[in-house]
Amino acid sequence: MEIRDKMMTVEEMVAENLRRREELSRREQYDPLHGVGGIGDRVEVQPEPWTDGREFVPREMTLDSDYPLVRTRTDWVRLRCRYDFEYWAVMCVKIKDKQSDRMIPFRLNRPQRRVAALLENDRRYGRPMRMIMLKARQWGGSTLVQIYMAWIQCVLRENWHSLICSQVGAISAAIKGIYSSLLSSYPEEYWEGDAKPGFKPYQGQKLINEIAGRNCRVTLGSSESQNSVRGCDYAMAHLTEVAFWKDTPSSSPTDFIRAIAGAIAREPMTLVVLESTANGVGNFFHTEWLRSERGESDKRAVFVPWCEIAIYSVEVDDPARLIGEMDPYETWLWERGLTLEQIAWYHGKRREYADHASMMAEYPTTPEEAFTNSSRNVFAPEGVDKLRKGCCGAALRGDVVAAGGKVTGPGALSGVMFRESSNGEMKVWQMPRDGVGYVVAVDVGGRSANADWSVVAVMTADSECPEVVAQWRGHLDHDLLTWKAAAIARLYNTALLVFESNTLETEAEGESPDQGTYILSTLVEHYPNIYYRVGADGSGSPRAGFHTNRATKQMIITELIAAVRDGGYIERDAEACDELSVYERRANGSYGARSGRHDDILMTRAIGLHVARSPLAAESSDEDLRSYFI
Repeated sequence: MEIRDKMMTVEEMVAENLRRREELSRREQYDPLHGVGGIGDRVEVQPEPWTDGREFVPREMTLDSDYPLVRTRTDWVRLRCRYDFEYWAVMCVKIKDKQSDRMIPFRLNRPQRRVAALLENDRRYGRPMRMIMLKARQWGGSTLVQIYMAWIQCVLRENWHSLICSQVGAISAAIKGIYSSLLSSYPEEYWEGDAKPGFKPYQGQKLINEIAGRNCRVTLGSSESQNSVRGCDYAMAHLTEVAFWKDTPSSSPTDFIRAIAGAIAREPMTLVVLESTANGVGNFFHTEWLRSERGESDKRAVFVPWCEIAIYSVEVDDPARLIGEMDPYETWLWERGLTLEQIAWYHGKRREYADHASMMAEYPTTPEEAFTNSSRNVFAPEGVDKLRKGCCGAALRGDVVAAGGKVTGPGALSGVMFRESSNGEMKVWQMPRDGVGYVVAVDVGGRSANADWSVVAVMTADSECPEVVAQWRGHLDHDLLTWKAAAIARLYNTALLVFESNTLETEAEGESPDQGTYILSTLVEHYPNIYYRVGADGSGSPRAGFHTNRATKQMIITELIAAVRDGGYIERDAEACDELSVYERRANGSYGARSGRHDDILMTRAIGLHVARSPLAAESSDEDLRSYFI
């Protein structure tokens, strides 16, 4: 219910809050010993001498051939442990309670149950378990993953080896300590192995231990020492705090994780979990999270917000006062369905932070908030997220070709058509429409595979809200790129063609600056609608292309910041949003992509939007040679 739209009174909000609290209380009616509120399809079994009264057990347990043969308490517990992870956890696992420091049975909390249910759903249907988990703090995500893996190794599978890997070895060792404690306190009467539960060194190796009686190995690793974990026979991998993994001289997190995950067969009961708190945008974890959210990855994206964690709630003595003090963000929390007790905790906790952004980074309500903790970001994350909603797969993929097959010279612009190809470098969201003006912006990159990309972006010349309709991205010699861009512009109603001319004018990858200027001047003779510039005071000879310098870059990036913030253009390519997310303001005041990332697509948007918003851009004419003054 929205406070403003519904004009809820304090009395109505208090009544609604009571309803929400009762709903939360119902969700917390959880008893893993008796199976109340447990994961999966359960059936009620009547009390027997070996049961703990009435129990709700997984249905598949009752189908086991050993089920009718059970006659002792020990046999019943062992059988149920094979099918009921939550029951096994509370019966066989003890963890240290953070408040009392005592060892207590492991009873899953609400977010742990949600994550375990996702893993169990995949396991029960025979699917490989693959997950990327974005964590808030203090709910035991790493503990849940590690103990779930322990259940598989201690109860369900023998010779089923696992890897625990973090950014530094000390963190991996701490997680392994959870496992050691589990084995040391494991009830021997329920142990499935033929030796006493515990770890023993594997072939004298310090970082590899074997679970006695199960022939399951547990390997410790770190992203700082990658060679030590390569080439092993893993069935499960727990990769923790991935957002903090750093590049090394010999490998990157991307390469390392791909090598690990690629070595684990996509078979039932195999598991790969990447989990981390957020560490800004643009790193491997953030990129993989976005891929998973879009459904492009093999991993399920799971986020646990602060408000799902039961400890983040306080009693409210004066509801009217709290409601009167709620700001728009806290009102939004209410509209999301939170209780006044949760909002009161958030209201008080915010006072510990100098700004709300720091609070959101530590206690995120949404994934976007979790990643919004880099003060150097140029573009507002909420604006980028809004742009992403318009992104989609291209309707067509292929390339632009000339009727005669020419790729340079006037023939490259004759009889231009689009030819579909599954591996083409041009993505098309919308083919040219009659009567519509277009702008084609070109960012000139390098020719080799390791160089910056060249990007040719097509957008409507709409001064109100330009829309990206096509894009070519690849590596080409600069003369070929110039004619390719002109062919694309010709296809789109002889669009206004604007080159970011710095590379052509100053450095053409082994060519002299004169050669780059010659390439553009040759094109000018055959393509009639090219962007020209002159000096700010109108002096000097017109020159083809948009030249990016400190002043002009500040101008177009400032315009792009506003467009992203205000929804001033329609984006279709998700990679453009990825580049916006990692574009930074550096210490010296300059702009650029984060180390190891690109801004080629971004620059075509900045230049294209600047030109598209000019009144002359929409007045297309094959005969007129346009000039734009900057």
